[in-house]
Amino acid sequence: MAVTPPTRVAAAYYSLLELHWPGKPAEIAGVLLADPATGQSDVRLRRDWAEIVGEEDREVFEALEDDLRSKLREFGPDNLLSYFEQSLSLLIRISDREQVEVDDFSRTLGHLYRKFVPARVLPFRTHLPVYSLRAAAGRFGADEEVFEEEWIEAPPDLRLSEDLFVAHVTGDSMAPLISDGSLCVFRRPKAGSRQGKIVLVWLRGTSERGGQVTVKRYRSEKRFDESGSWTHSEIIMEPLNRKYKPWRLEPEEQENLLVIGEFVCVLE
Repeated sequence: MAVTPPTRVAAAYYSLLELHWPGKPAEIAGVLLADPATGQSDVRLRRDWAEIVGEEDREVFEALEDDLRSKLREFGPDNLLSYFEQSLSLLIRISDREQVEVDDFSRTLGHLYRKFVPARVLPFRTHLPVYSLRAAAGRFGADEEVFEEEWIEAPPDLRLSEDLFVAHVTGDSMAPLISDGSLCVFRRPKAGSRQGKIVLVWLRGTSERGGQVTVKRYRSEKRFDESGSWTHSEIIMEPLNRKYKPWRLEPEEQENLLVIGEFVCVLE
């Protein structure tokens, strides 16, 4: 009896898109990632087109990413890449396909983009600052000095402003929303209730810029006096991962507690 061999699933792969603009050195314009095992494919292009092709042609190239994404849905990554490989466009050329391991598709695409695409930093227009703090998705992380580490490009659909910043999150207590090792966007807090919000909380450290940091859903209970003034009777930090229990801040912790950001999204 003949045994049918198992179907081999093609490995995930990526290709780089290279721009050849007249009179300028070739530049990597973006990356295309395809994972046949899941059927996922996407493309990410740089957004500093005005710095490369000039203001007159900027709008044409800004529309290119959406056009390529539409063609991916219509034709699939293999056919789209074959088109590029055979057409040998004078402006956009495609690199050979390279295999890559994909655990999380969006994170892998972001990693490839940062590794290969040398996009210019346009502060708060395309990029956000990444701070060196490591926020623990558990209790509080280690006391550490905080400084601006680098600038990282934000997704095109995220409206940027100067009150946004990026921080690392370690641990899995906020899974599945925030996985271990994620880069997350936070907004500096404004006036108003934080009840039920996911917040970045800083416990003041021994140095001026140091402190222990955690990410949790914020809950609080208030105690009112006869004059109508109130104080927190307790503050509760809630994980999203059910294998962890909520915990209450001790009084001495509450005195040194500062909410420094409200969660916006996972960057990757």
